[in-house]
Amino acid sequence: MTWKLDLKKNLEFSSPIFIEGLPGIGNVGKIVIDYLIDLTHAKKIGSLFSHSLPNSVFVNQKNMITLPSIDLYSLKVGKQDFIFLSGDAQPNEEKASYELSEIILDILEQFKCNKIITLGGIGLNEIPEEPQIFVTGNDKKFIKEFKEVGANPNLFGVVGPIIGVSGLLLGLSQKRKMSAIALLGETFGHPMYIGLKEAKKILELLDKKYKFKLNLKELIEEINLIDEELKHIEEQGISENPLKTKSKKVSKLKKYQELGYIG
Repeated sequence: MTWKLDLKKNLEFSSPIFIEGLPGIGNVGKIVIDYLIDLTHAKKIGSLFSHSLPNSVFVNQKNMITLPSIDLYSLKVGKQDFIFLSGDAQPNEEKASYELSEIILDILEQFKCNKIITLGGIGLNEIPEEPQIFVTGNDKKFIKEFKEVGANPNLFGVVGPIIGVSGLLLGLSQKRKMSAIALLGETFGHPMYIGLKEAKKILELLDKKYKFKLNLKELIEEINLIDEELKHIEEQGISENPLKTKSKKVSKLKKYQELGYIG
């Protein structure tokens, strides 16, 4: 089985901008795209499924199970169309990651998409107090647009290869003469760390650039709660998971700790 695409019919877009956020380091990209979808009330337009996804199921908030999937959403802001991609996991194998990336690009070519943004994290050895957001890609002009809203383009030597779909979309889109960039937030490389601060900074950059008018109040409250927990752990000298928290509000973020990571 390869990839099964279920896409709504008769979809029409005008030069849409595509933004991808799949699980990765700190789950930064996944958090950004999920908040973006929720806060803008973007509409689901399709999904992708393959046996190349992890061999597991997730338990949802209704205590029912769901297979991992990758979903597409659409949004219109003024005259600008957007397509968002979110998902529960990335493919287990490198070949499947290439296949998924090519299918995504096929879809985007069909809709005459001319700009691609991928999202991810840069793993550090400790939690960054003021995480930087870096930008790289295959189009200097597109990179400059995000430099002007606060992203740092000086990424050489800071990060190694960009692994997974977030990286492949940049390289493979270049072969199709499509403009693509990645926004990468400095984050803690711990597998259980949730990169909320980093996600907030990327959301702010996207909001500044595209005028989504995002209300980040809930995200800020969650960040403050986690900061309080971490401060308590440090003061007590407790050796714990850096994101283990007793807060009922933050506990809903547990899903980001359970997601599989490749890239």
